[in-house]
Amino acid sequence: MVENVRELLKAHEGIKHEVYLDIENSSMVPKEIVETMLPYFNQRAYGNPTLTHKPGWEAFEAIMESAQKIAHFLGCKNLEEVNFTPGETEANNLALLGTSLKMREKGKKIVISAIEPLSVMHVAEMLTRYGFSVTKIPVDSEGFINLEKLDAAVDKETVLVSISAVNHEIGTVQPVKEAVDIVKSKNPSTIFHTDASDAYGKIPFNVQTLNVDLATISSYKILGPRGIGVLYSKEGINIERILEGQIGTQKLWPGVENTPLIVGFAKASELAFQNFEENVNHMKMLRDKLIEGIFTKISDVYLNGPKGEKRAPDNANISFLRCEGEALTIELSLNGVYVSSGSACTRRLLQPSHVLIAISRKFEAAHGGILMKVTRYHKVEDIDYVLEVLPKAVERLRGITGSTGVE
Repeated sequence: MVENVRELLKAHEGIKHEVYLDIENSSMVPKEIVETMLPYFNQRAYGNPTLTHKPGWEAFEAIMESAQKIAHFLGCKNLEEVNFTPGETEANNLALLGTSLKMREKGKKIVISAIEPLSVMHVAEMLTRYGFSVTKIPVDSEGFINLEKLDAAVDKETVLVSISAVNHEIGTVQPVKEAVDIVKSKNPSTIFHTDASDAYGKIPFNVQTLNVDLATISSYKILGPRGIGVLYSKEGINIERILEGQIGTQKLWPGVENTPLIVGFAKASELAFQNFEENVNHMKMLRDKLIEGIFTKISDVYLNGPKGEKRAPDNANISFLRCEGEALTIELSLNGVYVSSGSACTRRLLQPSHVLIAISRKFEAAHGGILMKVTRYHKVEDIDYVLEVLPKAVERLRGITGSTGVE
């Protein structure tokens, strides 16, 4: 395996133009964020924030200031509603497991959408082993949840509903406020959680306006450092910790806080919301240029997810018929264009994305799905280069397979 990887890396030597569009799975960290984090590793605030000495007080101050900034951008009432976790996966686990443990005497019914990230879906499925039932709300061909079926699914036994604000793969912007209103009208005590990792910093998102009880956000989805996320927990909403250990500044997640990463997340948030409308419009322009260029230059392609304003500004997910997605990612990589095929959790297994299957894509189209995400740092020349490389890559792979299959 190591030798194979070394050979692949050697094949990339000499690439002059690189375009990284795999923000879904990881991201580069801009220089200004790295520079903000560096002093917190060895110059200041390197202490435990619960201890009574200067490095500890500095760490406490840095964490509280960072929490205050993120609370502001989320629309929280107070910074105590911000709970730092090691990432999106951990925050989603905390939301589902913590709610289920706290509410298990009131009911054992959970409702999620059919296109939730696996860190929601797999936890919900795991809870069925402990007596919980899980209802998956279907979506239409663009990924929008069926609100009538949501209304029918919620009852007095429903303890939790989890619906992502923006789908991580196909960019569908869900009607979260309408969903919350439906859930609360059926059962006011039901906890409503949303994974907002692909909404935060990309579309208007305010926890008070939406009236959600729990919300997950992720640092790397806004170009911050990996390994840090947040679970927003509305004031008055009590859920159980799912880990035990030393309690520091975070009531729901034990252990010593990672001050440099928390500071980096706060800085990434500042940059994401600085010139917010300008950043969003730039991403929309690049997204539309990419999608329109693909449809102009390549035949037998399908857009996965909605068009226009109901789609996240950074998201382009395209299925290329007669072209296996994993092979296409390798072909593009050899030309300096880095994308992903399928979700981050399924691509190593070469399984079709559960999201594409849920929107009724057949296996060939699902296997040929490519996810690309743009950022405020990408330029028009980057998209031009992708549109130069991509048609050639698709043509070459289709020539190899010789398939004439249809969707």
